[in-house]
Amino acid sequence: MKRETQSFYQQTVTRAVQRVVDGLDAALDLGALAKSASLSAFHFHRVFRGMVGETALELHRRLRLERAAWCLVETDSPVTTIAFDAGYETHEAFTRAFRKRYARSPSEARKQRPGVDCLRPFQIELAAPSGIHFRPEGFAALEIQFTQGESNMNVDITTLDELRVAAVRHVGPYSRISEAFARLGSLAGPAGLIAGDSKMLAIYHDDPEATAEAELRSDAGVSVKANAKLPEGLDEHRIVAGRYARMLHVGPYEQLGDAWSRLLGQWLPASGERLGDGLSFEIYENTPMDVPKNELRTVLHVSLA
Repeated sequence: MKRETQSFYQQTVTRAVQRVVDGLDAALDLGALAKSASLSAFHFHRVFRGMVGETALELHRRLRLERAAWCLVETDSPVTTIAFDAGYETHEAFTRAFRKRYARSPSEARKQRPGVDCLRPFQIELAAPSGIHFRPEGFAALEIQFTQGESNMNVDITTLDELRVAAVRHVGPYSRISEAFARLGSLAGPAGLIAGDSKMLAIYHDDPEATAEAELRSDAGVSVKANAKLPEGLDEHRIVAGRYARMLHVGPYEQLGDAWSRLLGQWLPASGERLGDGLSFEIYENTPMDVPKNELRTVLHVSLA
């Protein structure tokens, strides 16, 4: 069963990678890519990143830059044309991006063509854990070096009862969800909804790769009793009963994106499990007001089929 499930996710991600490498001439439609993989945008981004070692957008940008580098060395196309083909609107933007990755300007790279003086040939391929690089002849068959799962991930599988959640919607950068938690406290606290057994949690709805920061949707929530009356300003959500994978992350909130990628991109494909239809969410066992950043305890929850 584990081997079949791992194969399922590998095949799913391989098809997505194929769509990326075949679509270098167009802007990447991350929503369509996730839909073709039959995953939500939130889950697709993290499964892909965890298995490939970079996001689909990062892969797309890197391959475009590698193609641009190949064109600089192997063709006489003007730099401006190469820049436009790589998705950059100006020569200057392309030069900045190229220099950041290759530590030289496009014109300097062009001077290192094979057979020019005695310089070492310019290396077009950028470091990538997946081993996927631009090939002018295209890809007859993809051979992806998938990231191997960590053996020390603290993951277990549990069955949860339905959880009723009172929440405040936050629209904007996920890093500013604390603003929604402040509003949640000002509404739920006076209403007596925050008790000793309450769970503080966050639900994230959008993929930050595919959605503009200003439009990202998330909910700052607290678990409440089934008969509790919610005051105006609080929305109700239901975390459905069922099986969930839980992973404890100890450390700064800034590292949670990496933790999600390890859980969904490494543990999940090797686990023999598949994603369920329920929400994925985080439960916070303490807060930055209680402990230093490196002692923060966050439990990631993923719905399983």
